[in-house]
Amino acid sequence: MAALVLLLVLALSSLLIGTGSSSPHDAWDYLVGDSAARADARLRLAVVGVRLPRTIAAVLVGACLGTAGCLLQAATRNPLAETGLLGVNSGAAFAVVLGLTFFGASSSAALLVWALTGGMAASGVVLLLAASGRAAGSPLRLVLAGSALGATFHGLTSYVLLGTQSTFDTYRYWTIGSLAGVRTAELVPLLPPAGVGLLAALCCARPLSALGLGDDGARSLGHHPGRVRLAVAATVSLLAGCAVAVAGPIAFLGLLAPYAARALTGARMAAQLVLSALIAADVMILADVLARIVIRPWETPVSVLLAFVGGPLLVWIARSSRLSTAGASA
Repeated sequence: MAALVLLLVLALSSLLIGTGSSSPHDAWDYLVGDSAARADARLRLAVVGVRLPRTIAAVLVGACLGTAGCLLQAATRNPLAETGLLGVNSGAAFAVVLGLTFFGASSSAALLVWALTGGMAASGVVLLLAASGRAAGSPLRLVLAGSALGATFHGLTSYVLLGTQSTFDTYRYWTIGSLAGVRTAELVPLLPPAGVGLLAALCCARPLSALGLGDDGARSLGHHPGRVRLAVAATVSLLAGCAVAVAGPIAFLGLLAPYAARALTGARMAAQLVLSALIAADVMILADVLARIVIRPWETPVSVLLAFVGGPLLVWIARSSRLSTAGASA
């Protein structure tokens, strides 16, 4: 409940605070329906045209990454697992570069489509590779397939960028990771797939709880560990693809939010998923608000702020005595 209340407070703060000249007081007057404020076209653009889409995007990206990270860590029993393991980020990056270089994609909407398509295609290939062979669906096969494909896409992306300076300039801005420039029209098409992914994640809670007992224990309860992990990987791919399409690659969020949720909820998988989504959304909105005011009137990419916080926390987690047991609960 505290995480939900904090989310509402931060969402309101996101609507009130911006890099422009519109003050929080002016924005508040607009939100409460003041007639003079509502008649101000500049203020309406700032609140409804800029800050509202960014707030929705922050909630969407945070919830998707937090849920995806929680699923992946539980399925692989690895507390350091995050969405980049399935090749989503590298696939999205390669697709964006292809769209910029060979198909003339330049608008934010076009880049969103290319990023989502590339992320989903890459994770689809990872799933096909992980589903083949005798150890189909095993955590090791998923990680190896994702790492191999991610390295391949990274090399191809670098090769294409070497010969196209204009593409590199646009790609450099996208790959930093930011919510600047997000528009409502771009978010609406992503809401249904994100909603499907979040519902699918909740459906995976019970099988993942069974996996926490070990593969043999899960089989004794009627679950197929390989199929469960493949279903989780597909759900993670959908969620991470939506997040990357909106904000570009965002590091650490899908790793840290599940860790914090697990420390608060224990072994309750459904509670972990919900709390991971809320915590990640809270952190994402907070980082986006801070990004607007740290070097005002300019803006800091939100991923930079998350890296400053996430890097030291990751070191602390890696050194924690609880690391060995953090991924065992489901």
